[in-house]
Amino acid sequence: TESKMELEILNAKNSKPYGKVKVPSGATPIGDLRALIHKTLKQTPHANRQSLRLELKGKSLKDTDTLESLSLRSGDKIYVKDLGPQIGWKTVFLAEYAGPLIVYLIFYFRPELVYGKAASLPISLTTHIAAGCYTVHYVKRLLETIFVHLFSHATMPLRNLFKNCTYYWGFTAYVSYHVNHPQFTSPCMCTVWGALGAFALCELGNFSVHIALRNLRPPGTKVRKIPVADGNPLTKLFDLVSCPNYTYEIGAWVSFSVLTSCLAAYLFAFAGAFQMTIWALAKHRNYKKEFKDYPRQRRSIFPFVL
Repeated sequence: TESKMELEILNAKNSKPYGKVKVPSGATPIGDLRALIHKTLKQTPHANRQSLRLELKGKSLKDTDTLESLSLRSGDKIYVKDLGPQIGWKTVFLAEYAGPLIVYLIFYFRPELVYGKAASLPISLTTHIAAGCYTVHYVKRLLETIFVHLFSHATMPLRNLFKNCTYYWGFTAYVSYHVNHPQFTSPCMCTVWGALGAFALCELGNFSVHIALRNLRPPGTKVRKIPVADGNPLTKLFDLVSCPNYTYEIGAWVSFSVLTSCLAAYLFAFAGAFQMTIWALAKHRNYKKEFKDYPRQRRSIFPFVL
């Protein structure tokens, strides 16, 4: 018969005990333990709302950790933190990407309510191109969310929906108001066409990296491997950085900013670059910690620099 261990489950907020659960010792994943805790102790938060930790103020345990890898023994304590109301990652992504598409196109069609009588003035070719770029980017994002991305976690805190949508929708309104304004002045067309080419290359690169990352994980598993380039030359950036998808994403928004020569677009590109750099540094650290043979020449997001 399979041996079992008994773990004491406590509330991470006030250290009050919920009770005890018996679990199979050995390679039981933390993800399964969360479900078992809620099934056994109904007063605990739902499994998707739980963050498990070994110490009161300790780090959250990963779903892929096992009782064996954590050296847990019978009688040990597990603290449960309630993460609050949850919402699906895919739902959040769809909302934060569909919003900018709708918001941008509202300004692009120049409602008189926004621009007054000047709304009827001719729209420049550059403004048309910029609208095409914005549309392509967010349609790509939506399709990737539905058909490409694999999510390690099923849900995230509900508050993230409002935070993320405020950022994406708000910045889109700021950028599109200026780029679609009747008094918008285009840079020279040589700059526009050059920036458009760079934008298209970065979008293709970003998509190529997302496909490579998807193919890295066998369907139906949570196996993690060192990300590497595949046959697509645009994925060669993996040889230099850990997060080439972010590198390409920043490149796309810098290209869009050059194409429009709009201060609002530059601010959006900078804000996005700042956030993605933080994410990339964290992922780079995790990769090096998780894989002992991780390539030393790689930087996190900017080749040879950072």
